[in-house]
Amino acid sequence: MTDLRRRGGGGDTDNSDNISDKEADGEDRLACPGEAESKDATPDVAPPSENTPHCLNKALEGLPPRWKNYWIRGVLSLAMISGFFLIIYLGPITLILVVMTVQIKCFQEIITIGYRVYRSYELPWFRTLSWYFLVCVNYFFYGETLADYFGALVQREEPLQFLSRYHRFISFALYLAGFCMFVLSLVKKHYRLQFYMFAWTHVTLLIVVTQSHLVIQNLFEGMIWFIVPISIVICNDIMAYLFGFFFGRTPLIKLSPKKTWEGFIGGFFSTVVFGFLLAYLLAQFQYFVCPVGYNSETYRFTVECEPSELFILQEYTLPAVVQNALGKETVQLYPFQIHSIFLSSFGSLIGPFGGFFASGFKRAFKIKDFADTIPGHGGIMDRFDCQYLMATFTHVYIGSFIRGPNPTKVLQQLLGLQPAQQLSIFNTLSSHLRERGMLPPAGL
Repeated sequence: MTDLRRRGGGGDTDNSDNISDKEADGEDRLACPGEAESKDATPDVAPPSENTPHCLNKALEGLPPRWKNYWIRGVLSLAMISGFFLIIYLGPITLILVVMTVQIKCFQEIITIGYRVYRSYELPWFRTLSWYFLVCVNYFFYGETLADYFGALVQREEPLQFLSRYHRFISFALYLAGFCMFVLSLVKKHYRLQFYMFAWTHVTLLIVVTQSHLVIQNLFEGMIWFIVPISIVICNDIMAYLFGFFFGRTPLIKLSPKKTWEGFIGGFFSTVVFGFLLAYLLAQFQYFVCPVGYNSETYRFTVECEPSELFILQEYTLPAVVQNALGKETVQLYPFQIHSIFLSSFGSLIGPFGGFFASGFKRAFKIKDFADTIPGHGGIMDRFDCQYLMATFTHVYIGSFIRGPNPTKVLQQLLGLQPAQQLSIFNTLSSHLRERGMLPPAGL
């Protein structure tokens, strides 16, 4: 983006609705190269303040800045990882609440950048409408989740039945109200800038809210599909940093000068090994591999099931080269470990591009971090720029290679039908099962 400059102009002499482009642009006209502007027309954003805990600063005083940053990042990383373990222990509902909190914070960080850059224009309703659209989009996504996974609860409560039946219409009506409010807020000579901010808000919703919803969808497939992808990105981030810190010599990409080929390659191999071992560990526990369900009788989440074939040990024949090296012909693995290799490869090779994208965004606005929430790390968005891309890939991967028809969802949809429709489906299914010999003939 380029800076917006004021232009001098005459008064309103044209009373017709056919306003020229020059007049419409007015004060929010973009500065063009070669005009009387500063060479770098990028708006400046105030840098985040230093918020490293005093005790940590005092303990590390005297160290070179490079090593001081290393220890600050290390200590805070261990604290965040410990918090992650605690959240997993607290169960699915806590995980969902944390995902929502992270989503809201990431949204706030990005919207605040836009507000700070253009705050001098005092755009009407910009922040109010941004948060309103966030509420609308969350209402739509979480309403869809409620209908999909909590069908039995919805059928019991009359208000929820109404909201579920007309959910999409209500969602559209809420969005339409925000759309109309935006149109009504348009001010002459700020048109272009206001549309920039409208697009800013919607792109932020696409990047943050849509993908955080996919994180929750992955969670309902089984906590292992939530934990492993997130842990893969965390591992890759840590190992790439360590390899780059100690061995980095060759720059990887101009957008992020501190990233090196040594860190990129070291992070890749470390992450593949880590993902493979973590998959083996978690696949042994029903708590992690079973889809997250909701028991409408106890009003609690449940993670009980008969593990699928993905999480049952199977014997695989090794390639001849590996047989010679290991001295054995077969090995027992969980099929999910094979899938973890693909997840780790994506998280290590493609996932970092989410970070590069964020680096380009920050460079465009001359900021180092999205915020200063976490000392040594920046804002929440700085930690989750790769996670959102990973969550989308995991969701697509599950839908393409893993997920089959979901009996729970089918049953919940059947419960929402009229009695006559349910009876018709029952008779059709009974006839089909008798033809296949799975039920005794009628009358026996």
